[in-house]
Amino acid sequence: MDWEGRHAVGHLRRPAQEGRRRRVTEEPARHLVVGRLRKPHGLKGDCTVFPLTSSPAVVYAPGRLVWLMNLKGEIVGGPLKVERSRAYRREWLIAFRGYPGREAVQGWFDLLLSAPADTLPSPEEGEVYLHELEGFAIQDEAGNGLGVVTKIDETITGVLLEVQGKKREYVLPFKKEFVKTVDRAGRRLIVDLPEGLVDG
Repeated sequence: MDWEGRHAVGHLRRPAQEGRRRRVTEEPARHLVVGRLRKPHGLKGDCTVFPLTSSPAVVYAPGRLVWLMNLKGEIVGGPLKVERSRAYRREWLIAFRGYPGREAVQGWFDLLLSAPADTLPSPEEGEVYLHELEGFAIQDEAGNGLGVVTKIDETITGVLLEVQGKKREYVLPFKKEFVKTVDRAGRRLIVDLPEGLVDG
């Protein structure tokens, strides 16, 4: 959920969460996950971060603020101000002001980085923040209503949407093979579902 909870119609860029489901809790401002802390890099306090945002150069820019979040969705530290950052292979190296050594950041790893939703870039066309999907209408390509999203779950296999259909609840994987169009303004998803998923 591109992982600041911001997802394109295409495949989501999120890491596995060890099969654990997590739901971001409400803080004074809603926080969205923007990265996952990996191992320390070097001796100067640089953290290896797996990006969970489609705009890492913006979200991790020097001077930006982020928070530490555990896998239960609880804020456990921060705000942290980015001192320096750079892309590093598929990840990013980030150092935070006031944490100059490896020992200072050693205990953070396997935590998440989050930021208030209102500080993040607006979704582009065809993208949506994960938390916004609750309440979205599900329609097929002919415009027939197939239900409403009632819950969003993140699992090791990706994002799953729980949908209340006309006759029963069903689970819709949020993948491009099923979700053809994200209409953020109209709060609907246009889908192409296999036979039997809705009414079977």
